[in-house]
Formats: sequence, structure tokens, C-alpha cells
Amino acid sequence: QVHLVESGGGSVQSGGSLELSCKLPGFTYKQYCLGWFREREGVAKREGVAMIYAGSNGRTAYAGAVKGRFTISQDDDKNTLNLKMTSLKPEDTGMYYCVANPKSCPGLGTGAAALFEYWGQGTQVTVSS
Repeated sequence: QVHLVESGGGSVQSGGSLELSCKLPGFTYKQYCLGWFREREGVAKREGVAMIYAGSNGRTAYAGAVKGRFTISQDDDKNTLNLKMTSLKPEDTGMYYCVANPKSCPGLGTGAAALFEYWGQGTQVTVSS
């Protein structure tokens, strides 16, 4: 069982910034696909936000709605996966989840959430206008 723990959520005004962090267990996660998903009120399914491809030397992918504003990264010294969020908008409000999947990367599209094997408990992000 892979245990993922998120932190860094909170409340911020529109235009502000937050950085989320996910503590990764001490396994060889470099062979895993790592990413962030979110769940927003009124949106039926969990949405892919950003992803780092396993073993890809850091190749990343972003949802169109966050591209240019969010940055995903890994800190190998601290064993964390991070999501830096800038220029936040009220529509970014939601519960953000750290995800991991061994070997393959399901992507960020519709239905991808069901293909990620491991999920954290989530951290709430609230952006006020």
C-alpha cells in the first residue's frame, strides 16, 4: 500500500498563490507516474490538473485550464511532489489530491482518475473573489 499525504492547502484571494506538497513514501517512485487531480463543487468527475511522466526526466503535462499558472515538480531530497499555483481564480476552488500509478501514465483526460491506483486524502484550496 502506498500512502500519500498532501499539505499546503488553504484560503487565498483571487490572483494569489499557494503551493501544495505531497509526501511520497521511500519507494522507487521514479518508476511511478505522479500527479495532481482536483474535485470541484458542481463538477461531476475528478479532473486531472498536472502530471509528471514516470522515468521521463521530468516531462510534464497540464490541463488546459491551469497551463501557464500551475507548475508541478519533484523534490528528490525531500521525497515530495509539489504543485505551485499562481494567479489563482475562484474556479480553482476544490479538493486537490496527490496521485500515483506504477509504471504507466493514464493521462489527465476524462476517465483518467479511475486509472490512478494510489490517492492521498486531499487538501482543500479555496479562492475567494
